Amino acid sequence: MPITLENVEFTYMAKTPYERKALQCVSLTVDKGEFVAVIGHTGSGKSTLVQHLNGLLKPSAGKVTIDGLDISGKGEAVKKARHQVGMVFQYPEHQIFAETVFEDIAFGPRNKGMQENEVKQQVQDAMRFVGLDFETFASRSPFQLSGGQMRRVAIAGVIAMDPDYLILDEPSAGLDPRSRDAVFAEIMALYKKRRMAVILVTHSMEEAARYSNRLLVISGGRVILDGSPAEIYQNHKNELLAVSMDVPQLFKLSDELRARGMEIQADTMTAEALEAQIKTAKGLK
Repeated sequence: MPITLENVEFTYMAKTPYERKALQCVSLTVDKGEFVAVIGHTGSGKSTLVQHLNGLLKPSAGKVTIDGLDISGKGEAVKKARHQVGMVFQYPEHQIFAETVFEDIAFGPRNKGMQENEVKQQVQDAMRFVGLDFETFASRSPFQLSGGQMRRVAIAGVIAMDPDYLILDEPSAGLDPRSRDAVFAEIMALYKKRRMAVILVTHSMEEAARYSNRLLVISGGRVILDGSPAEIYQNHKNELLAVSMDVPQLFKLSDELRARGMEIQADTMTAEALEAQIKTAKGLK
């Protein structure tokens, strides 16, 4: 069930003195099972793009389809298709609203028409998956939780709807390193278990390199690069620099080590993999 954008354009405040074109002629397809990172500088159009994927925004021109169904239309089929695309916003307090953690996570399943026993099971499963103990947290106010815990509640609320696509807009924003790593560990576990598509909006080249298998680079409302992180970082450095972006430090270090004669694979994506190759090259265990 792919999401397809065909020549999508979007203009904020059209036909006013403040008119601004945010997307221009964007055409792409995201398939279930992909982990797509969307990167670009502030104002490039990243968030505008992903808000089209579940109908939060409607194109000024072009169309967005899920499994061939235009989601700008109306009806139960369109509503059901939109429910297959869950979104976690950058700051969880923007989408958390209920008095208890249980009620907040249960909102989505109830909105899908699930029976109450199904709702409870979905909430329990989602909380278990993100590492929140049901007995400890279900009756607590989400606004009394830490930033990392609130992020987990927001993710659980989307997981409970059992989507085919999960959109994450800067999920690590404002988190300390431990909370950030914990959130991404849960995201990767979810991705591997359910094989849903994950669309990650991020400013971090390192996050894009570590987690994604496809990279979209956005600039001026256009997708200027689309490929694997390794291919883009290796072959399009000048294009990245032209839009005020750069390759991750890991790739720079790998290039330097290769220049010094060390056998390091060009598509090394993580610090752990690079460390292992350095040890091998030096004859260490």
